[in-house]
Amino acid sequence: MKCTLLSKNKVKFIDGSIKNLGENETLRDAWERCKVIAISWLTRSMANQIAQSILYIDNARDLWEDLRERFAKGDHFRIFDILQDIHSMKQGERCVSEFLQN
Repeated sequence: MKCTLLSKNKVKFIDGSIKNLGENETLRDAWERCKVIAISWLTRSMANQIAQSILYIDNARDLWEDLRERFAKGDHFRIFDILQDIHSMKQGERCVSEFLQN
């Protein structure tokens, strides 16, 4: 998603490097439109359940930070369980991990 926003010149709305332009109405309207586009792209890329939970966040930077805090943490126990399952799989007499090494 960050690559998409970067390619469309909207990543500054999520990294906080572009600020609200304040009183200049002409530029403010363009800024507001770009902000809404960035938020729209973010929400359309999410599952409905996640999108509904962030529906009232109207700042792209705050939205990005909320998502980062929510999903940046790895579930180490789940990752360990999945890796353990992978390494214990067998095909015939050979472990799947042996196939990965070849």
